[in-house]
Parts: sequence; C-alpha cells; structure tokens
Amino acid sequence: MRTTIADLDVHTSTDDVAGRDVLLWHHGSPQTGAILPPVQAAADAHGLAVVSVARPAYAGSPRIPGRSVADVAEGLRPVLEALGVASVVSVGASGGGPHAIACAVAMPALVRRVVTFASPAPFDGSDAWFEGMQAPQALRAAAEGEDARRRFAEIDEFDPASFVDADYATLEGEWASLGADVAASDAYGIDGLIDDDLAFARPWGFALAEVAASVLLVQGERDRVIPSQHARMLAEALPDATLHLHPDDGHVSVLRYLSAAL
Repeated sequence: MRTTIADLDVHTSTDDVAGRDVLLWHHGSPQTGAILPPVQAAADAHGLAVVSVARPAYAGSPRIPGRSVADVAEGLRPVLEALGVASVVSVGASGGGPHAIACAVAMPALVRRVVTFASPAPFDGSDAWFEGMQAPQALRAAAEGEDARRRFAEIDEFDPASFVDADYATLEGEWASLGADVAASDAYGIDGLIDDDLAFARPWGFALAEVAASVLLVQGERDRVIPSQHARMLAEALPDATLHLHPDDGHVSVLRYLSAAL
C-alpha cells in the first residue's frame, strides 16, 4: 500500500499496521522507498509488518533543503503515530543507516532496536574518514557544501570498482530488485542523493551517546563504498552496539544477512 502521511511518500506492507510490530526500513541512497521483496520476505519470516518512507526529495516526498539526519527521523514520528504501530525495529542500509540510528533518539519509547548494514559513521572532518572508499569524490564535495556537491553531480559517474564480485552476484540474484529500484529513482532527480550526502558530511543533529536502543552493525570487510572502519567507529561510540563483520562481503552482498540480523 502506498499513501501520503505528513506530506511524505509512505509504503506499508498491509493496509492496516495499527498495533503491529514493524520493520521500519530506511532505504539507501538513491532509491524510491518502495518495499523490496527481500525486505518483505525477511519481515514476514519474523512476523513483522513493513513501513518504508521515501526521505525528503526522494520519490513523492518533497524536498527539505538543509535537512539533517535528525530532521528526517523527527519527520517520521507523525507518520508512525498516524499508523498506530506498536513497536519498531529500525533498519537501514547504506545511506539509510544513519537515519535508522537517529530514530532511536527521536522515538526512544517506540524503537526497540536498530540494525544497520554498511552505514557511514558521523563525519569527523578528517581525511581518514574517506580512507578505503573507492570513489569518495561525492562525499568530499559534500563536505565543501551544496554548491560543490552540485557541481560534482554534473560529472559524477558510478565507478564499477566500488562493488566487489559478491556485490554483483547479489544484485543478479536475491537483491535484483535493489538495482531496479535504484534505476527507478532516476526519474525523480538527484536532490535526494545530494541532500543525503550533505547530511552525512555535516553534524547529524544528535550524539551517538544519546542512543539507548541496542544497535546491531552489519558490515562487509570488503566494502569499497563505506569501508569497515566506519562500522568500527560506530561500534566504539554507541552505548549498546554489536558489530558483525563479514570478511567476504562488500557493500551490497552484506544485505543477505538481513533475516539473520532480525
């Protein structure tokens, strides 16, 4: 089911999620916010309904210039209140990871736990933050501000070396819908991706020390998009974190552990 709540483009796995325990899915950068089949299957296996919301400037959600990670999480509060969900497992992949964590601060009574896959850590202003990234240019430009990030967008192209063999195999198999959804997001322009990058390169709007919920960090050690050092930084800063490192996985293939993580 797709609807508009609090001016956001909202997808739910059933017509009525009131009173349900919910997997709140935070999509990567860029995507449309649609519920992907492997997300639905993992939720079904654990008796969870799914709610997925397109972040501002993605799909049907209007842009909020200058939005922070915390702003996005705060914007989800009225959505979940309107839906009447009972509890939330906040799950984010890649660019969805910071927003999944932020929800634990914005809605501590509702968010039971958090799971992230290949999430970036807060930007600390150092060159070390970019180490291990195959193509850090977009985030480096974002760190210089919106004008620089938009100039880079004019020449930006995906570097195939950002993904390892396991990533490509995953995109040809169980997570083929992810690649299709990324392609579908092109129709909505680049503002969502740019605003995500800008949000990652500035303060998130909350401190990791404020996160009371347990956080499971799932990370591939061969990740060339968000290197494993980011997961380690998150694990050190979060009060209640567990780090699961997978030595043979990259940025996308690590998603195959979604059901196990739940």
